[in-house]
Amino acid sequence: MGNKYKKLAKCVLLDAIGMASAAIPVIGPFVDVIWAPVAASISYKMFGNKKGKYTSLITFIEELLPVTDVIPTFTIFWILFDLLKIGKEDISFNDTTEADLA
Repeated sequence: MGNKYKKLAKCVLLDAIGMASAAIPVIGPFVDVIWAPVAASISYKMFGNKKGKYTSLITFIEELLPVTDVIPTFTIFWILFDLLKIGKEDISFNDTTEADLA
């Protein structure tokens, strides 16, 4: 299994952990308060500095809000950034400088 799919497996596992709190009556919302900053930190580290700023904020909010535990945010981010390569910076010929060509 390639690194890309190992990351997907981690994303699915993290989403499952986030969803598990919805199955715990009464205590679930309190677990979310603890899990939200942990999940946000993991999201930041997983998706890099640039994208991580946004993924961590979205993950944090999603984990705190009620009823949103069923949204697989880690997996969605993996699909967007790792599978579809949305937001990937490509170097084009126009971006080169004379120093690069020397």
